[in-house]
Amino acid sequence: MAELLLLRHGIAEERSPEQPDAERALTAAGRLRTEAVLAQLLRLELGCTALFSSPLRRARQTAELACAAGLAPALRLAEGLAPGGDPWPLLAGLAAGQRLALVGHEPDLGLLAAALIGAGPGTVALKKAGVALLQLEEAPASPRPRGRLRLLMGPRQLLGGS
Repeated sequence: MAELLLLRHGIAEERSPEQPDAERALTAAGRLRTEAVLAQLLRLELGCTALFSSPLRRARQTAELACAAGLAPALRLAEGLAPGGDPWPLLAGLAAGQRLALVGHEPDLGLLAAALIGAGPGTVALKKAGVALLQLEEAPASPRPRGRLRLLMGPRQLLGGS
């Protein structure tokens, strides 16, 4: 079966009228927490065969940290992971035995997870630097595969309350 690892970007700079939302960067604390989460994902053997990221700076930085930590070999930017984008085409061609990582934003990642497991909108939410792992069914390729939620954790749970 194929798997999908959803990773929300880490803690970012506050919204400001002086800075476009797309340019908000991870804070120092956000980088540290994200690095710790990524190290834990590797300890849990959740490395990925491919990684796509939203082009927004905070998500891109999170994805770069993921690749630097060894979670995936390289990152590719995907407009479908920008807020309000369509991530479904990224799932096409995901084969059995592969684990795809998507780095993005809320509520979009939660909506994708909920749709994959057949739950209503708003039933799945990812904290900043939180993760969801879904196992996708081995049905013939379809534009809207179904899956099972295997893991949903925020950074506190992943890091043992730190």
